[in-house]
Amino acid sequence: MLIWFVVIYLLVSVAIGLYAATRVHNTKDFAVAGRRLPLPVVTATVFATWFGAEAVFGVSATFVTNGLRGVVADPFGASLCLVIAGIFYGTTLYRLNVLTLGDFFRLRYNRSVEVLTTLCIVASYLGWVSAQIKALGLVFNVVTNGAIPTSAGMILGALIVLTYTSFGGMFAVAILDFVQIGVVMGGMLYIGYLISGMTGGVDVVVNHAAAAGKLDFFPAGGAAEWLAFIAAWVTMMLGSIPQQDVFQRVTSAKSARIAIWASILGGALYFCFTFVPMFIAYSATLINPEQFNGLIETDSQLVLPTLVLEQTPVFAQAIFFGAVLSAIMSCSSATLLAPSVAFSENIVRSFFPQIGDHAFLRLMRLTLVCFTAIVLVFALNSEASIFKMVENAYKVTLAGAFVPLFFGAYWKRASTQGALAAILGGLASWLLIEALVEEPLVPAQLIGLGVSMVGMIAGSLLPQRVGEPTPAIDLHARIHHRAAAQTHHAAPPHPHGRH
Repeated sequence: MLIWFVVIYLLVSVAIGLYAATRVHNTKDFAVAGRRLPLPVVTATVFATWFGAEAVFGVSATFVTNGLRGVVADPFGASLCLVIAGIFYGTTLYRLNVLTLGDFFRLRYNRSVEVLTTLCIVASYLGWVSAQIKALGLVFNVVTNGAIPTSAGMILGALIVLTYTSFGGMFAVAILDFVQIGVVMGGMLYIGYLISGMTGGVDVVVNHAAAAGKLDFFPAGGAAEWLAFIAAWVTMMLGSIPQQDVFQRVTSAKSARIAIWASILGGALYFCFTFVPMFIAYSATLINPEQFNGLIETDSQLVLPTLVLEQTPVFAQAIFFGAVLSAIMSCSSATLLAPSVAFSENIVRSFFPQIGDHAFLRLMRLTLVCFTAIVLVFALNSEASIFKMVENAYKVTLAGAFVPLFFGAYWKRASTQGALAAILGGLASWLLIEALVEEPLVPAQLIGLGVSMVGMIAGSLLPQRVGEPTPAIDLHARIHHRAAAQTHHAAPPHPHGRH
């Protein structure tokens, strides 16, 4: 019964995605859902940005092992990221009417900055999407009681997500997010209710966790522990702001006001709801301490699914795994789409300057297929945990893309020379520390962030190269120009000269 429920659920998801494909007529529909989504849908899709494999399996497994201080990156950093990113994009970038963050970097700086930052953003998705694919393999393996090996489950999951995402694009992502959010929330709360009855109530679990030191948030050690704590928080909170999937979800709203409020609501909802799988997973240590404490030592990611399979009726299992599949699929579809759109728009498109919109839409879909294949190979060969794969994904964007994005938006003197110094200096210092120092006192990504800031400031204040404007192009003037063009119903000129 459980397997058939999962099969039917997957078929329905694919059908919804194929229906969404009928609403996709051009690249704007595919990339940002035509920028006409209402508040409830955008809120759901912003929530689904993070509520995937790492929230269900990764965060809960890390919590039962390390407590609250172990999950400072997610949900604490992740939820703040959604709020900050939504306010930033809604007030600054929304009116530019661009498809990707790479378009912003080209408008603000030049083609070189666009390419470098786009490559950073695309590279960061390798670990992030691989974590979702790895979780799909885990779910299929657990649901079938080992009949489907984890590796085969990864391949099957990747093919299913690829099918509806390649046809429906952001429309499919948005519609499925809105449908699946109800399944996720209802399913998780129902399982939490059942599990709390087995433990004697929520207060019993919370008191036990507090007595075990699992609710201690701040580090108890010295400078090294504090720096690692801050690095984990900052990496997720700031490093994930220059991400294409966050940008797409926020800017798919039909107005800047909706974009801002949806991100605030989605971030708050995510923060509160992530504690549900943490509660369920920790409850396992009260229900059967010997079994689950042993499982924590071997593979803590299996605590939650094993608890549900062994301690709840089949109906509850169907609800749980339906919710898990909803969370992972909604998250993985958008994170497959985002880097594919960015790479197509900001890297590949320059090689085909005369390409039409429909031909470019086909090119986006082909890029999506290629990126899925690369991610699948990476996931099949990676031994990192789901939580670590996600946490490590944002180090590259923290070191290489965050400073050019924020300084470019808020500092008029930020120049192309400064942006290039920030990108190259931040990435080089981060990679060198990672490669040469086994346990640095200051985490490598924080050093990369600091060097990136110094590079931006020094590179912008020093004499500029011949032919480079200084101060840099005024972003606010461009926003005003684009807003005026839209007011007069004129299609804004494409950054590459296309309409």
